[in-house]
Amino acid sequence: MAAEGDFLMRYRAVSNKLKKRFLRKPNVAEASEQFGQLAKELKQQDCLQYAAFCDLAMARCEQTLFNAPGEALALTDAARLFLLSEKENRALQAPGFDEHLQAALNCYSFAIKVYIEMNQPVMAASLSLELGNALKEMNRPGEAIVHYQRAAELQTQQPIESLLSMGEMATCKILTRDYDGALAVLTEMQLMCQERGLQLPGTSTPVGAFLDIVAKCEISRVILLMLLEPPPQKLLPEHAQTLERYAWESFDPHSQVTFLPENVFLLLQSVVVCVMCWPLMSG
Repeated sequence: MAAEGDFLMRYRAVSNKLKKRFLRKPNVAEASEQFGQLAKELKQQDCLQYAAFCDLAMARCEQTLFNAPGEALALTDAARLFLLSEKENRALQAPGFDEHLQAALNCYSFAIKVYIEMNQPVMAASLSLELGNALKEMNRPGEAIVHYQRAAELQTQQPIESLLSMGEMATCKILTRDYDGALAVLTEMQLMCQERGLQLPGTSTPVGAFLDIVAKCEISRVILLMLLEPPPQKLLPEHAQTLERYAWESFDPHSQVTFLPENVFLLLQSVVVCVMCWPLMSG
């Protein structure tokens, strides 16, 4: 309680310096520095939420000074401290209303907005990914999806990073049992690899990391299609083409999928054939 009282006194003392007085302009830069110093001291004392409030005050000062990089950095520090405080509460199984998590979400959101206004989409995407990973780690995959999606949209100039973010989004959809949504994302990823990925000269076969992503998408898509078992009349053309590659009656050894190892291809083919023949065998 003594530390809390000392924090409040010092916080108010710095805040009072920002009040407008007759013929006297407040020294915002000095106040920002003092808020930052107080935040460091509180962090060392493991008073994470109080340190986060000081970082928020510092961010407001930097905004007044039109220092966007300083504002974004202070908001990011506050977001991470609120997140750490939330994780500590969860580890202790302390009752609460997720107030620290909500504060972290707001801080991340404002920091991302500032980076977008600064035309720094890479930094904005990294924060979206950081937030998505934190929510996923907290067993909140449904809430993480929108942040992975935002990261992927901000990474349009970095195809590999965008695909990895989309992969996380697909994983979260599977965790929330949105199998149709996951299938749509994986199909989009495969198409993106074919359109924007590096390919062998004279072929449509991707290379490097794009090849690995295409292979993983193919395996997941086939398994999801077997799980969903959509009726033929509702089967999309791209999904029908995928299943045809593994159907026994249309098997052509010369047209085998080039982006999968032979043993994986045969295993997938066995799964498809077994699932398709199961109604006949059980009847």
